[in-house]
Amino acid sequence: MLLTSHHTHLFSIVLICNNNNKIQYYCFASINSIRNEDVHADMVAEESGPGAQNSPYQLRRKSLPKRTVCPTKTNMEGASTSTTENFGHRPKRPRVSGKCQDLPAAPAEQYLQEKLPDEVVLKIFSYLLEQDLCRAACVCKRFSELANDPILWKRLYMEVFEYTRPMMHPEAGKFYQINPEEYEQPNPWKESFQQLYKGAHVKPGFAEHFYSNPARYKGRDNMFYYDTIEDALGGGQEPHFDGLIFVHSGIYTDEWIYIESPITMIGAAPGKVDEKVIIENTRDSTFVFMEGSEDAYVGYMTIRFNPDDKSAQHHNAHHCLEITVNCSPIIDHCIIRSTCTVGSAVCVSGQGACPTIKHCNISDCENVGLYITDHAQVTHITRFSFILFVAVKGQTGYFESCNIHRNRIAGFEVKAYANPTVVRCEIHHGQTGGIYVHEKGRGQFIENKIYANNFAGVWITSNSDPTIRGNAIFNGNQGGVYIFGDGRGLIEGNDIYGNALAGIQIRTNSCPIVRHNKIHDGQHGGIYVHEKGQGVIEENEVYSNTLAGVWVTTGSTPVLRRNRIHSGKQVGVYFYDNGHGVLEDNDIYNHMYSGVQIRTGSNPKIRRNKIWGGQNGGILVYNSGENLLCGHCTYKFMYALNA
Repeated sequence: MLLTSHHTHLFSIVLICNNNNKIQYYCFASINSIRNEDVHADMVAEESGPGAQNSPYQLRRKSLPKRTVCPTKTNMEGASTSTTENFGHRPKRPRVSGKCQDLPAAPAEQYLQEKLPDEVVLKIFSYLLEQDLCRAACVCKRFSELANDPILWKRLYMEVFEYTRPMMHPEAGKFYQINPEEYEQPNPWKESFQQLYKGAHVKPGFAEHFYSNPARYKGRDNMFYYDTIEDALGGGQEPHFDGLIFVHSGIYTDEWIYIESPITMIGAAPGKVDEKVIIENTRDSTFVFMEGSEDAYVGYMTIRFNPDDKSAQHHNAHHCLEITVNCSPIIDHCIIRSTCTVGSAVCVSGQGACPTIKHCNISDCENVGLYITDHAQVTHITRFSFILFVAVKGQTGYFESCNIHRNRIAGFEVKAYANPTVVRCEIHHGQTGGIYVHEKGRGQFIENKIYANNFAGVWITSNSDPTIRGNAIFNGNQGGVYIFGDGRGLIEGNDIYGNALAGIQIRTNSCPIVRHNKIHDGQHGGIYVHEKGQGVIEENEVYSNTLAGVWVTTGSTPVLRRNRIHSGKQVGVYFYDNGHGVLEDNDIYNHMYSGVQIRTGSNPKIRRNKIWGGQNGGILVYNSGENLLCGHCTYKFMYALNA
């Protein structure tokens, strides 16, 4: 038995039933509704037909509410009752006034809206595209609930965008994926679909299929499909195009991608999106941002520059990303790789070049990771794997949650008045140092993990003045923080431990402020001040180092104030070879040797300290050492041996 209705208001349905009136197959024909006069008489007989008492859907049927209908002035004289005429034109029902009365609902409408099992309705709805599904949701409360089922929308969503987790896009320049079960709204798939709906899709081979099947994809007039990224960028004049381009799974090679408008380009793929969408160039810069791309966005993809001749000199002007004058694009959640030995992975140059770079992974580069010059600026950078920051004339930057590792040059280099902020990065396993600040560089390095670099974790030199605060600096193959050549800076609140050389080394007229740090368990000393090093070292805890807690030597004159220096395996504070300075208000205790040793021409001022628990005395002065003791010092032992 075949039951069909005409398409008049909401939807029509085809049901094929067997002789026992049990549904065997169903599918949608179009988006319309079923009226009473459209239904074959056998539909009404289903409840009383054979097998009705054993129907599996009896428990799902609800009590049927009456609906209020206004009476007509006639008895619809001349209305056709034949099944043949049901497919023809229906005359409009005349409008009448008068008292309304309750009439029973049309059987077909009643059946579909109230009695048809949820599983059947959901199966029917699964054949609809998004616009038809939204129209079906307007029929009644029950259809609204079923048409908003997350499973329906997940299927549609993955068909269009491929993401296995919803990609939220709450505002311009902001994208992030969520776990659906943790989202506060009931249907994140539909919400994300609405946010991403208007866009162009780069999906090689699919464009011909899409445009040759207009009936299949009816209602998706706001979507455009292209085979190449260049074609998608050239299609920006489409009337419904709002600048959003999805680049689907695949490897896109040697396309000329010059961006000079505020477009948004994002990878679209299942799983780890940035690993599935790969854009590379072997001859020229992979992406070039030009004037006009102020608010452009590129995210969730791998960007590679992989020339055949990796050392060719002309490639020093080629990069994965090239950001030029008056550009402020956002680069987000990208993996950036360059195998070229003469050029950088990212180059930012020119007046007004001010990108925002966040959640990126730039690692294993053969040369410079990020090169910033010619009055360029960087406002926001997060999650990097290799960065070289070189800037002039007061440039800034914000770097957060970066992963900087396995690179041939310093993980992060700052010079020439550059003033970046680097927060919660991991800078590790570099073939040279971790952070290199020189030539009057500045910057704030906050809450980073800096470890296992071949050279010092942090280098500061040549009148540079950065702030190093709240970092963990550990397990370096040389020292933790190395300040030399007139270096300055504030070293504050760091945990510095397990380094092969001194936790902090200050030399050659450098004068930092070192305070509130923990410097411990080093394979060498804690703090090493030499070659006319200076600085204020206060309120630190220095303990459990292999050699002296603090060394002061060769004409150095630091001020050590209110520190706790304890539990060392040798001396607490060691002045030698003309080491000078001030040692005041410190608590120095429990060392394997003496608390303080002074020798060979050293002459520090020592006042108001507590020095106790040394197994070889409190203060040991010998070999022409001198000292000025004043104030209220407390010593357990003191030896003065002058030769």
